[in-house]
Amino acid sequence: MPLFTYHCTACDAVFETLVRSSDTPACLACGSTALERQIGTIAPDAKLPGAVGKMRAQAAREGHFSNYGRSERPKR
Repeated sequence: MPLFTYHCTACDAVFETLVRSSDTPACLACGSTALERQIGTIAPDAKLPGAVGKMRAQAAREGHFSNYGRSERPKR
């Protein structure tokens, strides 16, 4: 089930929800089905060099190396 962002034209609420292709969602605030599907944000690719560097720096600060390869982990 994909995650979609909706805008309710009745109460002006914006929300995200998981929706099956055969289902019609209702507004979480007012229950109306007068919804417009919005363009949602896309998650960044975790393989980008900048993202990998940030994740690894945070892991090193926190003392865990779970997102490092075996050859990259410090020897104990």
